[in-house]
Amino acid sequence: MSKDPLHGITLKTIVETLVDFYGFDTLAELINIKCFKENPSVKSSLTFLRKTDWARKKVEELYIRTLPKL
Repeated sequence: MSKDPLHGITLKTIVETLVDFYGFDTLAELINIKCFKENPSVKSSLTFLRKTDWARKKVEELYIRTLPKL
């Protein structure tokens, strides 16, 4: 059993879960990245996050902090 809370969870699942929970407006406030602010979509967010390690790390950290609330 992996101790990594993200083990087996795709980035798409993470983004979709956060969007469902917070919505793009709140996500943009919590994580200040353009893909959540301007014409946000799951697809455009995934494209950006797959190329941008620091942003992906922030999204993954928020997901881990959000898990207990789900």
